[in-house]
Amino acid sequence: MDKSSKGNFFEDLEVGRVLHHAGPRTVTAADAGLYLALTGSRYALYAAEPLARAWGFPTTPLEELLVFHLVFGQSVPDLSVNAVANLGYADGRFLAPVFAGETLVARSTVIGRKETSSRRTGIVWVRTEAFKADGTPVLSYVRWVLVNKRDPASPTPEPVVPTLPPVVEPERLVVPSGFAPRAVDPAETGGPWFFEDYVVGERIDHVDGMGVMESEHRLATRLYRNTARVHFNDHVERQGRLGAVIVYGGVVISIARALAFNGLGNVCPILAINGGTHVNPCRAGDTIYAWSEVLDKAEIHDRPDTGALRLRLVALKNRSAEGFPYKDASGAYLPEVLLDFDYWALVPRRAVAAGVASRA
Repeated sequence: MDKSSKGNFFEDLEVGRVLHHAGPRTVTAADAGLYLALTGSRYALYAAEPLARAWGFPTTPLEELLVFHLVFGQSVPDLSVNAVANLGYADGRFLAPVFAGETLVARSTVIGRKETSSRRTGIVWVRTEAFKADGTPVLSYVRWVLVNKRDPASPTPEPVVPTLPPVVEPERLVVPSGFAPRAVDPAETGGPWFFEDYVVGERIDHVDGMGVMESEHRLATRLYRNTARVHFNDHVERQGRLGAVIVYGGVVISIARALAFNGLGNVCPILAINGGTHVNPCRAGDTIYAWSEVLDKAEIHDRPDTGALRLRLVALKNRSAEGFPYKDASGAYLPEVLLDFDYWALVPRRAVAAGVASRA
């Protein structure tokens, strides 16, 4: 009897199937520290306990994208070991902060699938949900992935394509329990800008570039336990379409978000993922640049201390963000674009900074 698993193929992922992902993950301060080392993130909320307590948390929470990657990684053995590419995200909401010492469990439900014209692959849509060990919901999101078929000649299933919201409406945003930035000192956070300072339509060049090193993206993939072969099996991928492994798209998201500190230093925590597209692949040796656009602003009910920004985060490879390159005259993405990521995040209002000044 063959005791090993080759993972699920397109034929196995029938609409309605629920997959309870093996490998619960107890997160630690070491995970958080390693994430900072891999991304260069400078958001003070996740690194300084006194500041986290001043913002209403018992200690530093894990960065939301780290939680996302850990949950994503739990789902890979069941959903995307045989993937060609992860295509996009939608309707993602962070529902509770996660702290070191807590355990994450995850499950996914297949909500759609459609065979491609080649008949060798198909697109599968899943909703993945994560919980703490006590059942507290932490995260819910939809992703869709291009998955190989086991047998190209197998029957073509009836296509089911889910209808997904283009944006998480502000009334569905969940402010983290306890979040209350009583005093935000720009001298501590490194972010001089607050909710009132951002204007819908403005674009921010985050200026800096960060190279993706071979060792770093491999380490990140292992930290998240992402077993997709396209990210670490050199023997197979040398015969693949790119001739090498590709960098997990989550690494690109996290580096771009870390770069966004320059201009968005007080903009955290992340509340929702409206959508995301991995436009082009990233390989080790590429340098990532990023820029952001303010798409919308939203008031938070009964919260005079904070507001929400809807942001587009665009990541580029080997090209500066100066001038905000994005699409060509025909509306097609430029070849240097790696990522188009749409999310909501909280940002304190200027009044909480004024409170710091009044006590000085």
